Amino acid sequence: MQRSGGTVVTIRDVAHESGVSISTVSRVFTMPGLVSDQTRERVAAVATRLGYHPNRAARGLITGRTGNLGVIVPDLGNPFFQGVLRGAQARASETDHWVFLADSQEDPRAEHELIVQLAKQVDGIVLCSARMAVPQLEELAAATRLVLVNRRAAGAPSVLMDDAGAAWQVVDHLIALGHRRIGYASGPRGSWSNVQRRRVIRAAARKRGLELAEFGPLPPTFDAGAHAAGLALAAGVTAIIAYNDLMAIGMLSRFADRGVPVPGQVSVAGFDDIEMAAMTSPALTTAAMPKREAGRAAVDLLLGLLTAGSPRAGTAELAGQLVVRASTAPRRARPASRGAPASTAPRRAGTAGRGAPQQAPEEPAVAAHEGGNQT
Repeated sequence: MQRSGGTVVTIRDVAHESGVSISTVSRVFTMPGLVSDQTRERVAAVATRLGYHPNRAARGLITGRTGNLGVIVPDLGNPFFQGVLRGAQARASETDHWVFLADSQEDPRAEHELIVQLAKQVDGIVLCSARMAVPQLEELAAATRLVLVNRRAAGAPSVLMDDAGAAWQVVDHLIALGHRRIGYASGPRGSWSNVQRRRVIRAAARKRGLELAEFGPLPPTFDAGAHAAGLALAAGVTAIIAYNDLMAIGMLSRFADRGVPVPGQVSVAGFDDIEMAAMTSPALTTAAMPKREAGRAAVDLLLGLLTAGSPRAGTAELAGQLVVRASTAPRRARPASRGAPASTAPRRAGTAGRGAPQQAPEEPAVAAHEGGNQT
């Protein structure tokens, strides 16, 4: 930055005006946790008044840091991860860091390679909804400054959204509406969030005496949701919960194509509360997950790893919240089934169908038990 007379404002000028040493000014911009609040605020005020901005390249030579942070997501096309990224980028900008973004395309091997390569160019990495196995994550966490979002691994700080609590809210809402035959369109096999949601939905079925039909595992996409809608109709459920909003929106589209009224014949609920959830017809009932807050919290944990003496592991837990819209309503006397008698119990649901994956569920797809505990 230049003064009005054309001279460049330097760190020496800031130190002189602030009445501190050059090294103190340097610490304010590189390791602010080592400087008292009073000194940090005074130096920052002087720097702002003079128009001083640290030279990123020079600072990197001194600190050995790039000022860059990496964020890896499994699918950038999924609006959920766009929300997390916005939060991460906003927080990084507030702390004078840049964000490098990478998309692993739901591939655990690509995810591993991206971490290895990106770690050479950034000071640390935020990994969202990791698809890798735990041993791989722990190995990478031991060698890289790594923060996980919606995943746990020893040695890595984590930001966890309360998928279990959100799932209980969704199920309790449907029970309150009188639904007793419920379906769950399961997400990717390697998804930690899917495991938490499915576990709670199964536990609720046992505890509340529900009949449960499971479909999947399925990709977390619009097309997979449309496919699951047909399975839900064949299974005779009166309400269907989708792993995420994209799948739920695919269901709404398929039900509309088939002339199935929502929520008149079948209720639909999702997870995430992406922006499109409020734009559908009917508007989608969903569990809102704190996407931007998670991104900000992940960057804070990562910056903590960059500060001398910070612990290697820690957890930030964020709650979800049910948002009731028009896609759920009290059940009608007859289930949402075409060509099947009302007494037909939900059966083990596969995923056979044109354009859909042919994977079978990991566990029996139907649960209709009483008792059991929350998990």
